[in-house]
Amino acid sequence: MAKKLNTTVLKKFHSFSFKNLDWKRVLFILVAVSVFIRFPFFFRDYVDRDESTFILMGQSWVNGHLPYTQLWDLKPPITFLYFAVIIKLFGKSFFAIRLFGSFMVALTALFTYGIATKITSKKIAFWAAIFCVFFQSLFGSLQGVMSEHICTLFFVAALFILFLKEDGKWFFTTGLLLGLSVMTKLNMAYPVLSLGIYFLWEGFHKKQIWMNIKYLIFMGIGFLTSVLFTLLPYYLQGESEIWWKSIFEAPLAYSEGKFHSPLKALPFVLISVGFFYITYKKKLLSFKSKPIQMLLLCIAGAFLSFAQAGKVNGHYLIQVYPFFLILIGVMFDKLTTIKKRYQYLVIALIPLIPIESYLEYANIISNKVEKASFYNGEGIDVPRYILEHELETKNIFFTEYHIGYWVLGVKPPTKAATHPSNITREELFPYMDNPRKTGIEELKYIMEIIRPKILVAREGKKIFDKKLVEYNTYIDAYLEKHYELTATVGRGLIYQRL
Repeated sequence: MAKKLNTTVLKKFHSFSFKNLDWKRVLFILVAVSVFIRFPFFFRDYVDRDESTFILMGQSWVNGHLPYTQLWDLKPPITFLYFAVIIKLFGKSFFAIRLFGSFMVALTALFTYGIATKITSKKIAFWAAIFCVFFQSLFGSLQGVMSEHICTLFFVAALFILFLKEDGKWFFTTGLLLGLSVMTKLNMAYPVLSLGIYFLWEGFHKKQIWMNIKYLIFMGIGFLTSVLFTLLPYYLQGESEIWWKSIFEAPLAYSEGKFHSPLKALPFVLISVGFFYITYKKKLLSFKSKPIQMLLLCIAGAFLSFAQAGKVNGHYLIQVYPFFLILIGVMFDKLTTIKKRYQYLVIALIPLIPIESYLEYANIISNKVEKASFYNGEGIDVPRYILEHELETKNIFFTEYHIGYWVLGVKPPTKAATHPSNITREELFPYMDNPRKTGIEELKYIMEIIRPKILVAREGKKIFDKKLVEYNTYIDAYLEKHYELTATVGRGLIYQRL
């Protein structure tokens, strides 16, 4: 019976005509898959703390304050523009932020599909796009909207144009998109530079150097247009210096931080080099192919940026997933024996991949039954408790769940506290014009001068990284002397000043 069912499924699978797929059908499928996988996370307070910071920065912009002037974070302004536009149009809506994030993931996968069709079959391109949705939405803190989601969309759109068109106006358009990508996340400058070097090399190799230089000039003009677009509002307000320091100087200081090391990127580099060496020896990829060379350079540029930053978080890999998935698809297209042998297994496993989504569907239903709301998480529940019990809201310090500032409609106690961990990144203080020189001095200013009436922390977790002994020793002693634990909401600890 099971064998007959599997045979029926396989027949339907093979009868699906990939040749007749057009981009509209592909986009519809990708949007449906993306929304289905990500929908239960529309109601979560936060998935990654960085997203909460982006929301605060976007809200500050909506309130009339350019990024870096009232609040501060280590990202270029296009990241915050996404959130500012959503908040301006739809108000304080987790649902809208995550819904448009799902559309963005689907569009990135669509461009991935478009690039892949220039290298391999529509069938392989389709599955590369589907897995692009999976890898941008699962396996870690990827269900929120991260800066990597935004910058990768701009980059793959630019790369798709490069695969499709070769004339001045399209190279200018590509430059605009690449500039937006870099102004979303600065490390994308490395893949952009890799592409520029590639076009110069190709010009020399094919003896068309002047034509390629002309194209690069158009691309460079487009790129600079995007960069200067982000400068314009600062220039008009006489804040050009903070734009320059926050976007270009601060990331260099951050990469030299005490917990960063180029060696952290080494495992990813070695695994990638090993993978591509095997594909080269087995002749599974044509390394003489221009599209494959460009994809490899994009991956190499991204990994070089990870090494320079000295840090590789899981969401950083969003920037390379589309390129890897296309190359893996091309490789598997040549492994016909493996394809036939494991197609039953693949069909059985695909529905099991979004296990995180299934669990979250159960979580939001459970939360609806228990708390009469689909929206869940301490970042929502703690502010609700504070409001219901009429606790102080104006002078409050979230050391955890700092999305609570947005829910309550208040701002962090200082610019450095926009993201709680920035308090300890004293190497960034000069670039945010912070009057305090050290992290401990900043923390003491918050606790002893501003003196928050309410402090929110997380149960079972140190307030600061466990390596930062001095910070934790100070704040633990200060809390014990000057605060009392008023309530525990989920894992959220609400301390009230004595």
